[in-house]
Amino acid sequence: MTPSWHIDRRHVLRGLGSFITLPVLNCMRPAFGEELESPRRSAFIYIPNGVNTLDYQITTPGEDYTLSRSLQPLEKHRGVITPISGLHHPGGLGHHHNCQKIWLTGGQLGPTDRNTISVDQKMAQVTSPHTRFHSLEIANKGESLAWTEDGIRLPGMSRCSEIFAYLFEEPKNGTAAQRRALRRKKSVLDANLEEVRSLERKMGSEDKGRMNQYLTAVRETEVRARRADAWLDVPRPEILEQDRRRTDREVPQTQAGDYFRTIYDLIVLAFQTDATRVVTFSSGIEGQGLPIPELGISQSRHELSHHNGDPGHMEKLTQSDTFSVEQFSYFLTRLAETPDLNGRPLLETTMSLFGSGMAYGHGHGNANLPLVLAGGTGCGLKHGRHIDMNQGHFDGYELDTPGKHYHLCSRPVNTNAHMSNLLLTMAQKMGVEEERFGDSNAELELG
Repeated sequence: MTPSWHIDRRHVLRGLGSFITLPVLNCMRPAFGEELESPRRSAFIYIPNGVNTLDYQITTPGEDYTLSRSLQPLEKHRGVITPISGLHHPGGLGHHHNCQKIWLTGGQLGPTDRNTISVDQKMAQVTSPHTRFHSLEIANKGESLAWTEDGIRLPGMSRCSEIFAYLFEEPKNGTAAQRRALRRKKSVLDANLEEVRSLERKMGSEDKGRMNQYLTAVRETEVRARRADAWLDVPRPEILEQDRRRTDREVPQTQAGDYFRTIYDLIVLAFQTDATRVVTFSSGIEGQGLPIPELGISQSRHELSHHNGDPGHMEKLTQSDTFSVEQFSYFLTRLAETPDLNGRPLLETTMSLFGSGMAYGHGHGNANLPLVLAGGTGCGLKHGRHIDMNQGHFDGYELDTPGKHYHLCSRPVNTNAHMSNLLLTMAQKMGVEEERFGDSNAELELG
């Protein structure tokens, strides 16, 4: 028997000639305890300027590893995390403050670099037909981690109240006004396409290539506009008062801990309501990582990373690293205590990658990237070990000889250990049916 209020989760809405699948709603709960399959989700969290790698580096591979001082806040999550050492982006070696650009793309930096699609957007191509929002980009300085297929960076939101309103508030001017705006955008796109077609016959092959990239962006914008139009007919989810108080507020970035935790609460709420299934959060850009006044740290992460071996600066960098890890640990705790629609923790079906595109900030070293993968056991991930891609390619860590360790963080000892291999495997776990991503050369075994 099916209750009269029960809605088929495969129910679809037709809008402007396209179909969208409804999100997973409470009224779609299966009857009589039948378990509902939860959607898969991914979050990517970036910290700028690398870490104090002497206090961060885990030195033992496999299951019997000991968490380093900087990673100690993750001890309570040991069974659902995988620290990863030894990965790098070949296209980022020798570059410094641009490494954030390619952290999720595996692109090539340089004087003529052009970026390409980031892995979160590749995932969103699979998940977006099921959610109101294609993806969510959060960046405390506005420069997000997300890039479109034609190499355009998506803007990021930074204010907590702005993010809440974007996700959960009805349009201020009403649905009809927003629909008119979306359809005006579609009319402009249609006019542009007609003009482009008239020009194509006069173009050379190089110009046609550039134009194809432009058309890809136009088509992507058109699809998003159509989906947004159709979702206007779907009511926003009702948010519990306790969740609203927690997230719908202004938090200055000078209150770094409160700010980060509120951002993480917003991400959890976005996943819980199935507003989106893919989120990126950049906690700073390479030149402007947040100071932490509550710890007495007035310098930015950029200033601390250029420590020149000064013990005081290095200690503050370690404290800043540990602080960022503590906030990530808070995020994992919130995912673990928040139930999905089937009653299981959100953490089980949420993969979260935490880390940086730089390892040794003082020397701008872009090898041996600091990375931690967490959650997603319901996506097929297995945790509880330190994956060390450096093993078998060097004689072991020499943290008592900083110069040697810093060299390891500047030039990879395992040149085949591309970070894109990790991104490819995560994408496949999210349902992306491709065998390559960026400069991947293999899949990373995470199961």
